[in-house]
Amino acid sequence: MLEVTITLPDDVAAEAKEAGLFKPLLAASIFREEIRKRKRYRFFQTIDKLAAASGEPMSEEEIQAEVDAVRAERRNRK
Repeated sequence: MLEVTITLPDDVAAEAKEAGLFKPLLAASIFREEIRKRKRYRFFQTIDKLAAASGEPMSEEEIQAEVDAVRAERRNRK
């Protein structure tokens, strides 16, 4: 488990302490939510890029060739 130290302005730290926010489960929850938001943002960025891409759709054979290439690359990394 990683221990994280954060620096907060005194007023924010005092309010957070008063509100009982210095709890490991709450901090983990906040980080998880931010990670989910960023993944969702990257996903929609990718979708937008794909939608903006021009060109002919790939054939099933071309798609299979791409899948095979990615699988081969992953096997070679191991």
